[in-house]
This record gives sequence, C-alpha cells and structure tokens, in this order.
Amino acid sequence: MDQGGGGGGSGSIWIRAAVAVAAGAAIAARAVRRKSVDSSAVFVGVPAMVAHTIAGYRFAGLLLVFFFTSSRVTRVGEARKRALDPEFKEGGQRNWKQVLSNSGIASILVVLIASVTGGTDRCLDSKESTLVTALIGGVIGHYACCNGDTWSSELGILSKAEPRIITTFKRVWKGTNGGVTIDGLLAAAAAGFSIGLAFVLIGLFTTQCASDVFWSQLLVIPLATAAGLCGSLIDSFLGATVQYSGFCSVRNKVVGVDGPTVTRISGMNILDNNGVNVVSVFLTTVLTAVACTYIF
Repeated sequence: MDQGGGGGGSGSIWIRAAVAVAAGAAIAARAVRRKSVDSSAVFVGVPAMVAHTIAGYRFAGLLLVFFFTSSRVTRVGEARKRALDPEFKEGGQRNWKQVLSNSGIASILVVLIASVTGGTDRCLDSKESTLVTALIGGVIGHYACCNGDTWSSELGILSKAEPRIITTFKRVWKGTNGGVTIDGLLAAAAAGFSIGLAFVLIGLFTTQCASDVFWSQLLVIPLATAAGLCGSLIDSFLGATVQYSGFCSVRNKVVGVDGPTVTRISGMNILDNNGVNVVSVFLTTVLTAVACTYIF
C-alpha cells in the first residue's frame, strides 16, 4: 500500500529551485522588516532555503517551521528579556553567523541527500537505504535541537522559577549560560515535538512507502521530542562549562564578557554562543542519525 506521493527528476528540481528563490526572497524581506534577521543573514538564509527545497519540500518545511516558530517565541516577553539577556536584540535580530550556525550542518546534509535521492523524498527505512535514513535523521535531529535550544532559551528565561546551573544544580541569575528551569526543558521538548509533527504531516503529501514503513514514521514525533530536549541539555552543559558567564555590578545583569566590574559565575571563555550552538547541534545531529538507523 502506498501513502502520499513524491517526485524527483531534473524538471521538478528546477521548479523547486525557482519556488525556493521566490519564497526565500519574500520571507527574507519580511524578516528584515520585522528585525528577525539583519541584511547579512539573507545571503546565508536564501541559499539554505534553496538547498533544502531542492532536496525535498519536507526539508524546506522543517527549516520554515524552525524559523517561524523560533522567531515567534523570541518576541514573547521582549521587555523582560531586555533586562535579563546579555545578548538581547530587538526582534531577536540574527546575523549571518547565527543563521549559519542554525542551518549550516543541515544544509550540508540536504545536499548529500539530494545527490543520493535525486530530489525524491524518501521514507525513513534502513532496509531500503541506511545512508539515506541516517542523513534524514540527522536533519530531523538538527532542527529539533535548534528549535529546542531557541524555545528553551527564549521561554525559560521568562520562567518565575529561579534557574539552576546544569553542572551543580545551584541557583544562578537568570540569563546565566547553562541555567535550566522545568519550563525551559518542557519548552525544548515541545519544540522538538513540533519538528517531528511537521516532518510526519508534510510526509503525508510528499512520500511513497509501504504501509508498514509508513506507520513506523510516526516514531519520528517522540524521537524529535527527545532530540529537542537532549539538544537543549547538551547546549546547557556546554554553556555552563566552556562559555563564560559573569555578573556585572554596574549594569546589574549577567554578561558574557569578563571585565573589572564583572564577577565570574561559571564557565570558561572558550566558545561564544554561536560556537556552543554549532557543537550541540552537531552532537544531536549525529545521535539522532544513529538512532534512526536502529529505529527505522
């Protein structure tokens, strides 16, 4: 029994590329106006959108779900975040480095997927292809992690509970790298869930697979939920250990740079926020890819 429908071929790929350029440009223009990204991010975001769409509409869908949901939660409670977040920017405005750290690994994976599948959307099925299953699983893990980190950071900081640093569980100031709350962790799991649900729903219209394989695809939802939570925990651990946090007595807030008026809270000044994101995304991507080869 077949479920859904897919298609590849050079003609279809060129149509997808044209759609991606038009849609990417329109989304980028809107995002710049709303200060979700700056102009430098457009030069990374649009090519990423094209690469994802050529590989399959489902991958473009995951990218868009991450972009729109993360942009939405970033705008929640902006006034409070301005006073707490050392890296606060109005509208959550992201530059090219942040966009690249949140889409670079996935863009490499979708290019590899497109080269193997010819742009035909495939189900997760190791019996058919372990390589394709691992690559698709990596993309799922990538966006579950990115979404989980964003939701947990943007919503967790608004929690009424005091955060506890993940390494020792001692209470820390809000905005401290590596500080976690129950609300933040639940948000990370919900963010991963949204990625898994999007993957399954879009797949209803873009994939063809046997009925037993089709029903197994539902396992992506709990897997992506776990990946969102796991990615957030990895990010928090790295933030608490290799990313500097200190309290500035002049600004009366947590900052990420040492100085004469800053008292260290935690972490070493080895990686900045973008570096922590890249490492946590990479690790979650690998773990999810491996998990998919065993599950599917």
